[in-house]
Amino acid sequence: MSRLIRMDSSGHSTLAEWTPVDDASFEAAVAEFRGQLELGYIGTVPDGPGTAEYVRELPREADLVIMRRPIAGG
Repeated sequence: MSRLIRMDSSGHSTLAEWTPVDDASFEAAVAEFRGQLELGYIGTVPDGPGTAEYVRELPREADLVIMRRPIAGG
């Protein structure tokens, strides 16, 4: 089962879960993903130890998608 999580003050919150063959749960996850983007979160998919790929669309086949706030600084 794939998961969409948001990093937050509790550590993380699960926002949605889906399987690649369940269109209804995937569409619900897509709606949640887009809503998080609108709130200013960034979507990432882990792709190895200490690395992740930024995503603008929810990948159906990803095991884990993490929403996080941009890193502040400059």
